[in-house]
Amino acid sequence: GIDPTSGLLAGEGHIPLAASAEPLSAAAITGSFAWTPSVPDQKLEQSFDFAMEVRRFKEDPRVTSPYTEEQWTAIDALGKQVDERLTADDVRLTMGGEPTFVSVDDMEGDEWNVAALGETKRQISEQLLRKLSDRFAKGSILHYGQGKQYPGEPLPRWALKCIWRNDGQPAWKNADLFALESAAGERQPKDAQTFLSHLAQKMGLDPQWLRPAYEDLYYFLHREQKLPVDASVQTPESLEGQEERERLTRVFQQGLGEPTGYLFPLGRSDAEGANVWVSGPWLLRQEVLQLIPGDAPMGYRLPLNSLPTPDPKALDPDIERDPFGKFPPLGREVTVSPYFGGAAKAPTKAKKVIEAEKPVRTALCGEVRDGHLYVFLPPLAKGEAFLELCEAIENTAQTLGWPVILEGYGPVHDPRLTSFSITPDPGVIEVNIHPSDNWTELSERTFALYAEARECRLGTEKYLLDGRHSGTGGGNHVVMGGKTPADSPFLRRPDILGSMVTYWVNHPSLSYLFSGLFIGPTSQAPRLDEARDDSLYELEIALSQIPERGEDCPLWLVDRTFRHLLTDLSGNTHRAEFCIDKLYSPDSSTGRLGLLELRAFEMPPHPQMSLVQQLLVRALVAKFWKAPCRATPTRWGTQLHDQFMLGHFVWQDLGEVIEDLRQDGFPFELDWFASQFEFRFPKIGELRCRDLHLELRTAIEPWHVLGEEPGMGGAVRYVDSSLERLQVKVQGFVDGRHQLYCNGRPVPLCPTGVQGEAVAGVRYRAWQPPICLHPNIKTHVPLEFDILDTWSQRSLGGCLYRAAHPGGRNYETFPVNANEAEARRNARFSDLHLRTGEIPTTTVSPNRDFPHTLDLRRPIT
Repeated sequence: GIDPTSGLLAGEGHIPLAASAEPLSAAAITGSFAWTPSVPDQKLEQSFDFAMEVRRFKEDPRVTSPYTEEQWTAIDALGKQVDERLTADDVRLTMGGEPTFVSVDDMEGDEWNVAALGETKRQISEQLLRKLSDRFAKGSILHYGQGKQYPGEPLPRWALKCIWRNDGQPAWKNADLFALESAAGERQPKDAQTFLSHLAQKMGLDPQWLRPAYEDLYYFLHREQKLPVDASVQTPESLEGQEERERLTRVFQQGLGEPTGYLFPLGRSDAEGANVWVSGPWLLRQEVLQLIPGDAPMGYRLPLNSLPTPDPKALDPDIERDPFGKFPPLGREVTVSPYFGGAAKAPTKAKKVIEAEKPVRTALCGEVRDGHLYVFLPPLAKGEAFLELCEAIENTAQTLGWPVILEGYGPVHDPRLTSFSITPDPGVIEVNIHPSDNWTELSERTFALYAEARECRLGTEKYLLDGRHSGTGGGNHVVMGGKTPADSPFLRRPDILGSMVTYWVNHPSLSYLFSGLFIGPTSQAPRLDEARDDSLYELEIALSQIPERGEDCPLWLVDRTFRHLLTDLSGNTHRAEFCIDKLYSPDSSTGRLGLLELRAFEMPPHPQMSLVQQLLVRALVAKFWKAPCRATPTRWGTQLHDQFMLGHFVWQDLGEVIEDLRQDGFPFELDWFASQFEFRFPKIGELRCRDLHLELRTAIEPWHVLGEEPGMGGAVRYVDSSLERLQVKVQGFVDGRHQLYCNGRPVPLCPTGVQGEAVAGVRYRAWQPPICLHPNIKTHVPLEFDILDTWSQRSLGGCLYRAAHPGGRNYETFPVNANEAEARRNARFSDLHLRTGEIPTTTVSPNRDFPHTLDLRRPIT
């Protein structure tokens, strides 16, 4: 696409080539042209063909293209080799994950930085849900349910879920019958009554029990009377509190005399050995069914306490299936009713007897919101019942031609069903991807997820104000288990969990290389030896309680053995590096799934980087299945937050892990993790003078969580993120001659074992927050590094590093792309720093606790 004659001079064949904005690894340019040089008194025409090839002369590891084709071919082959070992040893390992994404179009919004909910999250998540359901599971059910609720949040967060059958049969045939929530709706409030009436008839039930549900008239009149005299629900801006404002405005605009939705009592009965749907009246003191005031869908606000007290003998117990039992194939073993799917008929006399003897306390609800018809599903004890009810809803929607949105309760855990979900988290959306049985499935699904997320304008990386490159901040937790709890390798062989915990303790690189910005005992995934000093002593006792390979072991033993060790400082079992909440907790059915969650994984920018991380974990499971780790947990002490905060020692430790795997027959290469290393410990800058070389890299800093302070209507705990750390690495230094100084203090360089090479960390306060640890200590930036020749007492060279804008300004917006972020990083480092004359220096006593680190906060002694 280049005009060959545009840059030709007389007698010369130079062609100008414009630089491409995209990374250029290799490109070929071919063509042919004719040209006439400007030669006095001579005309010459010449034609010739040309061909050239453009290649990178230096290929540094980078997240945009972490591997060459040759490397990825070798990685893919190793993934299949690990699969062969897992299959041969009958490990039955499945692997899923919880990757997180952020918007690429809104880097500044609260919902993509700190807030869990926002204006666009649900809309984008719905778009991603549709794309992933088309990609992974056609014929699936889309369900809009509730997720977790955290302290301080008025409502549980939403959860969008895709559910399908494992036998290949469609659970929902016509995807067009799912309404798109973000599109305009056409349904009217009365349509909910019509829909439920038709649904009841299709199920062979009497629609006479259908009744409207209203908002609590007296409550909202009371709330209106409590408003200030100058406030009105007709002028929402005059009301205080966003939630109260939205609630009152919605209810009064709807009208207190208008029904919010409609309710149809619906349940299951096993009377006389037949599993059928039943209905019946709801008897209340008040003739009008009034909902509990709130913002949730009406199905969550039913006045269940106003129903007659149930007789335990008259209720059919919802007996939970044994998770280790055999589940029959999904089919029509449990019928919807004698008239399911046929013409509407009146209920039989026998069914009326069932309804009278056993009151129904669950209900199906229909509600129109924003023009969309929402059908609220009641809780059901069997997966078959959930599928049958959804089939009846689809048939009704098909008959009426009305798309619906399913909400309410989803199906119970059933190994015959598979699902994935999308939920909001602070600053991100999280995709709980369904598990994969082998490396091929894992690769395909990971690449597909990244691709579909990109189509929805979702990214996997962010840039901080100062230009630093980071992940989404929401993590990329690795979830492992089996197809069923009975298949989970961690329940069949509890020593596998003990081996992994021990190996992770002995190799801190596995905790820190793939982690996010915030690590340490108060982080979201603290190491076992970061929380308490005596944890390793207790771990050794716990490991001795695990039976040897081949011995019988009760399923609950692995949970009871590790549960109170794998926690954070507050005792939270979910916020630990190894989370066993869903392994086999006897406390709940959702806790007995045989799943182990590794939480110390940040979201990688590239799918190949994510897959290599997961391959490393899969290979370690295969290794420990054949030969459990019998090593004694290492007591690192202060080394953990000293030398292992530096990239050099993390890389060195990872090399030992790779060597262990190579000796076990898995040909990993350390270079495969170079892009991971550059992402976690990016280079700040380097200085070369004579034969000396100095390199600065970002290091890890465990932030402090401060004490409680009043704020946000309660007590809050701030994080002191003003402390930062960098790594200094020097080469060519002559022992006894060269010394490195930072801000006039000697840097405690530690030899690496290579002649003339040494490394150290520098800890400093980068900025001054209003609330922090040691608030009287001021900032230490800019950091001035000087290489001192002690023989001549003069500086051989130096560099300057700033933590913020070199001009003293504050960046007000986040970088819009990688180029701006790189420019900000480069502007903060300068190698044009050379002092003349005598260099003011001080002596500092050695730091006994952190000998590899120069802590500029410590007083000079």
